[in-house]
Amino acid sequence: MSTRITNVVVRDIRFPTSRTLDGSDAVNTTSDYSATYVTVETDRPDGLCGHGLTFTIGRGNDLCVEAVKALSRLFVTGRTLEDITGNFGAYWHELVAGDCQLRWVGPEKGVIHLATAAIVNALWDLWAKTEGKPVWKLLVDMSPEELVRCVDFTYLTDAITPQECIAMLRRTLPTRAAREKEMLETGFPGYTTAAGWLGYSEEKMRTLARQAVADGWTHLKQKVGADIEQDIRRARILREELGWDRKLMMDANQIWDVDQAVGNMRRLAEFDPWWIEEPTSPDDVLGHAAIRRRIAPIGVATGEHAHNRVMFKQLFQAGAVDFCQLDPARLGGLNEVLAVVLMAAKFGVPVCPHGGGVGLCQYSQNIVLFDYIAVSASLENRVLEYVDHLHENFVEPIVIRRGRYMPPRMPGYGVTMKDASLRQFAYPDGTEWASESNA
Repeated sequence: MSTRITNVVVRDIRFPTSRTLDGSDAVNTTSDYSATYVTVETDRPDGLCGHGLTFTIGRGNDLCVEAVKALSRLFVTGRTLEDITGNFGAYWHELVAGDCQLRWVGPEKGVIHLATAAIVNALWDLWAKTEGKPVWKLLVDMSPEELVRCVDFTYLTDAITPQECIAMLRRTLPTRAAREKEMLETGFPGYTTAAGWLGYSEEKMRTLARQAVADGWTHLKQKVGADIEQDIRRARILREELGWDRKLMMDANQIWDVDQAVGNMRRLAEFDPWWIEEPTSPDDVLGHAAIRRRIAPIGVATGEHAHNRVMFKQLFQAGAVDFCQLDPARLGGLNEVLAVVLMAAKFGVPVCPHGGGVGLCQYSQNIVLFDYIAVSASLENRVLEYVDHLHENFVEPIVIRRGRYMPPRMPGYGVTMKDASLRQFAYPDGTEWASESNA
């Protein structure tokens, strides 16, 4: 029996994180973490729905909502799930390239691509729920051929081919079960950004860093870029709390020019940073490559604002990154994520996805589990970001044990929000925002 999509509902959900400066960095000083939240409704008697979201930081979320509506009318409503997933790669190509007018507005980037992510991830959520599996398990149980059919290789075949991907995936098949058992028992290594937000006082940062050590975290990330003297002072505090055996990472959120990045990281090198994240413009492939050459052995991490698989292809080909920080809601959904994960494996770049936003940790835990179990088969230099707020709004919140992600067990992609949260934080009429407007 087929599952027909009868409607796509999209909501503007915003959380007032700017009040506490959660998520504050050198560029995004007062963010309201937000989600363009999609519900794919079906004709199933049990009322099963798919849920997906894309992450924004407040104003502009309404633009993504309208883009979802436009795409849904053209490519989603009325289709069957089986028609979509039977050749998911071809469907994904149709979604991103099938309407020349929308393609001109945003050719695999910008608002249209963010909307694509929300829709595509909702379809994966629906598919996983019909199979009774979390997304990571759905992927792990696929054959290499089934996985490769989910990928659109347009613009990629000079870097990687479907045949190469099938061969890579076949090599890990005999040992997948052992790695799956390992993850279920011990979890995937994570790192915390909880202490590092730039808007936090130094006293609060020290307290949170001390708590992170007590909680078992071995990796912590510090936001930098507002003022180099402040960065040095805060790095010294963090090293006092972390010691020298734990990893300290830094994140400039794109604020520096190339020479600035090099100069500032040479000054910060005394604190032994493992990587500098987004040291310059996310579109500057050659700039990242130059920074990487000039600040080695400090690693360069980037990708949360790399808007499509072609950008990652160039970053890999140029030798511009040490860590691939793909964003599961900025790329055009899981299909494009799979393309990047496979390319990263070929080029030997560890995948450490972006998790600093509402719903992103929920998504990304599925991605790293799949990568380790079925693709890279390695934990070397691999950690997943953890941000410790807003998880309570999801039906299956993240589970962390001593700094490690425990695999989700519920079917789906993990971003189904509680009805009460949707009512409270819907913008502008939810109870959270209506009360603020009245005040």
